[in-house]
Amino acid sequence: MKVQLLRIFPSKESTLGCLFIDNVPECFTLEDEYREIKVKGETRIPAGTYEIQFNKNITPLTKKYRSKYQWFTYHLEIQNVPNFKNVYLHIGNTDDDTEACVLLGDSLVNNQIEVNGVKNGFLGNSKDAFERFYKKVGEHLRQEGCVSLQVIDYTL
Repeated sequence: MKVQLLRIFPSKESTLGCLFIDNVPECFTLEDEYREIKVKGETRIPAGTYEIQFNKNITPLTKKYRSKYQWFTYHLEIQNVPNFKNVYLHIGNTDDDTEACVLLGDSLVNNQIEVNGVKNGFLGNSKDAFERFYKKVGEHLRQEGCVSLQVIDYTL
C-alpha cells in the first residue's frame, strides 16, 4: 500500500492537501505551516518518504480514542521523521488541532476562517475520513506489516 500526501495550499497558518491511497483520492489533509526553522508544535514535517506504523504505546490520547471509537486500537504514526517525534494521522479541523500531525477530512475550506487577522484553512467531516482511512491502513498493516507514505510539496 502506498499513501501519497500532495500538499497544495500552503498559507501562513496551515497547509491543505489531498491524500491518495494507491493513486486513488481518499480525503483532504490539514497540517501546520512550513517553517525554515522548526517551531515545536507549529511546523509541518518535511516532504519525503516515510513508513506508517501503529504506535503501540498506551497514552491518554489512545485511551480517549478507544473510549470513543470501537474500531480504534492504536494511533497511526509516521515513522522516522527527522527532528520530529510522535507524528500521527488523526481527527481534527484546524491547525490548532495538530502539532506537526496530519489531520484527515472529507471537506475543505481554504482561507475562510480568520483568527487574529490571519485567514486559515478548515477541514470538515474529519471523523468519517479518519475512520475510513484508519480501517484501510490498519487492515493492511495487520496483513502486510508495511505502509509507505510519500509527502510531496506542490503548489498551484
